[in-house]
Amino acid sequence: MVMSKETRPATPPSFAALVQTFFAEHLTQQRALSPGTVAAYRDAFVLFLDFAQTRLGKSPVAIKLADITPELVLAFLDHLEHERHNTVRSRNARLAALRAFLKFAGHRDVSSLHVIERVLGVPMKRFERPMLGFLSYAEMMAVIGTSDGRWISERDHVLLRLLYNTGARVSEIIGVKVADVVLDGAACIHLHGKGRKQRTLPLWRTTAKELRAWLKLNPQLAATSALLPNRDGNAMTRSNVTQRLALALRSAIKVNPDLATRHISPHDSTYDGYAPSAIGGWRRRNRTMARA
Repeated sequence: MVMSKETRPATPPSFAALVQTFFAEHLTQQRALSPGTVAAYRDAFVLFLDFAQTRLGKSPVAIKLADITPELVLAFLDHLEHERHNTVRSRNARLAALRAFLKFAGHRDVSSLHVIERVLGVPMKRFERPMLGFLSYAEMMAVIGTSDGRWISERDHVLLRLLYNTGARVSEIIGVKVADVVLDGAACIHLHGKGRKQRTLPLWRTTAKELRAWLKLNPQLAATSALLPNRDGNAMTRSNVTQRLALALRSAIKVNPDLATRHISPHDSTYDGYAPSAIGGWRRRNRTMARA
């Protein structure tokens, strides 16, 4: 009789291997999540790994699933709120990314289920949704301002006008390609939103006119180029838009000092306060002003 060799249990995958598989295969191939969602999960992990490295004194490649305790996760969430000054909505989004990874890891490393179960018990934090504020037409025009003729000033002017016209999120506006803008006939713009949602919005005559001037000023932009690039020709980032809006507000406050008392930020998933882009929806409901 031939004796069969004793089978050894498979070695559980390392934490680093689980993270790599989670992003390289699970999110993109198996779940086919949108690039925006994958990027949001990636950002959450970068923040968490940086925090864990400082807290545990371990490099990310040395971290184990057993190191991810409820205490560590709660400390990370407190760090987001109190030190990075993230909103509760952002805190919950980061936690959702960690929970998605841990549920995935539980299927790949069953020996760590007891650890994972404890962390999954960390609850989402409840919060009150803030009431949407709005700016008057005069205030919004002060924010948009006028271009001084420089290339970057022209771009910022078109950027703010588009945010106002469409009510789009920052991620939608910075993702617009030249081919997404239709200026012949009924002018409109195609936006690609969260979760691969697509929508087409009309452009006001003033916006269409400024877009024609912008494209005439930049004949080198191809159909696949970002409509509003940075100086290197790449698409702008969320932080770029926030910085440019801050500069526009600095000038607008000189014209309308009351704006200094407002918290004005670009419309995004973590929006809180008065968003110039959110005013587009308010203005579209006022047909008289929309024709102005």
